[in-house]
Amino acid sequence: MGCRWFGLTSPTMTSTDHDPPSDADDDLVVGPDGLARPRWAATDPLLRQYYDTEWGMPVRDERGVYERLTLEAFQSGLAWVTILRKREAFRAAFSGFDPEAVARYDDRDVARLMADAAIVRNRAKIQATITNAHATLALRAQGGLAAYVWSFQPERTPVPRREHDLPTTSAESVALATGLRRLGFRFVGPTTMFALMAAIGVVDAHLIGSHRRGTSGVWPAPT
Repeated sequence: MGCRWFGLTSPTMTSTDHDPPSDADDDLVVGPDGLARPRWAATDPLLRQYYDTEWGMPVRDERGVYERLTLEAFQSGLAWVTILRKREAFRAAFSGFDPEAVARYDDRDVARLMADAAIVRNRAKIQATITNAHATLALRAQGGLAAYVWSFQPERTPVPRREHDLPTTSAESVALATGLRRLGFRFVGPTTMFALMAAIGVVDAHLIGSHRRGTSGVWPAPT
C-alpha cells in the first residue's frame, strides 16, 4: 500500500525506501500547469496521468474491479509505477482481465505466464488471479464483485492533509478482506483492499488541497 495510503504504497516507492514525512515537508507539489498533486504523482508523466485521470475515479463494473484487484495484488512489494508500465502486458497476458476467460486457464497457461517476462512472474499471484476469476464468477449469484466491494463504502471518507495522516487500513477494508477470503479470493488482505478502495473511489484518498480532491462524484469536495 514507508508511506502507505490506505494500504496503497506510494506509487513512486516501495514500503521500505521512505520514512514518514516531517512537518516541514511539503506533501503537495504545484506543477507548471498550476495544479497541486501529491509528491508521488508530481514528476513521472505516467504517474501524473494516472493520478489526474484515473486514480480515485469510480469503477463499478466487474471486469474493471477484477483488473484493479489483480493489479493491486501484483503490486505488493513493488513500486506502483512498475505495475503501470506493465499494465498493457498484464491485460494481454490475462485475456483483458475477462474473468470468464481467466477462469478457464490451466497448468499450460500458468507455465505460459511464468515465461512471460513482460509481466511480474510470481507463481502464487498468478495462481491467485485464476482462483479469483473463479470466485468472481461465483459471486455473480450474490450481485457481483463490483457491488460487493462497493457495499463496504464507509459513511465518511478520510480528510487527510498530509501523507502521514492516512492510515494503512480501515474497519471497512478489514471487513472486505475477511468477506472476500470467505468467498474464496486470495491476496486480498486489509491493506491491499484499502488500496483497491482508494483506487476505485470507494474512499477519497486525495490530500486536502489536491486538484483531484472531491472530483470523483462520490464524495463532495471539502468546504
